[in-house]
Amino acid sequence: MTQTTIGPRLDLLLALMMALAAVGTAWAGFQSAKWSRVQANTYAAAGAARSEAGRVATVAAQQRTIDVVTFTSWLNALNAEIVAGDIETPRGGYTPDPESVSGFLFTRFGEEFRPAVDAWLETRPLIDPRAPATPFDMPEYRLAAEQAAAERVGDADELAGVARTANQRSDNYVLTAVVFALVLLFAGLAGKTPHSLARRVLTVVGAVALAGCLVTLLVFPVEL
Repeated sequence: MTQTTIGPRLDLLLALMMALAAVGTAWAGFQSAKWSRVQANTYAAAGAARSEAGRVATVAAQQRTIDVVTFTSWLNALNAEIVAGDIETPRGGYTPDPESVSGFLFTRFGEEFRPAVDAWLETRPLIDPRAPATPFDMPEYRLAAEQAAAERVGDADELAGVARTANQRSDNYVLTAVVFALVLLFAGLAGKTPHSLARRVLTVVGAVALAGCLVTLLVFPVEL
């Protein structure tokens, strides 16, 4: 095969390589920008979820504080009434007397706190030293706000993981665009060099890099 036959074919191949590399570079840049947007939006959503978790956690802390204060007040009033002989020491279960201070306070317990108090009283804590120290040690004491805060933290962690994945995908596309740029460089040098061997070596290296990039683009996730 003569040099005149090889030259035009090689030039056509180089032109095709450069065209594919240019299109691949544009696509990689487009996808990198799209994944960067996904990263930014998801990080923003994660930040919003963490802020919401903090707000709900504050509500839960306030609710717990109220429960602690009301329980302490009730226990002090109950103890004073027992010492004064107004009522007997509860021996499992408690029926509030609306005419007494302890009864009044007992009826003011929160809806989420009351089941824990009832379960705690069933353990006969005022006469059994083995009973849990307070209702806050009971499994029945669960605040919906605390659970909601934990769920929002979990959502934020999940969103942050999605954002990190998007960031990595954006970086992968940037790296692919860099390799495409090298393909353009090799193809351009191959078209300019007067040495046949160097021209073929540059063409082969560029073709291999181009094939690797094209295969990579086929397996990379796409964001539209």
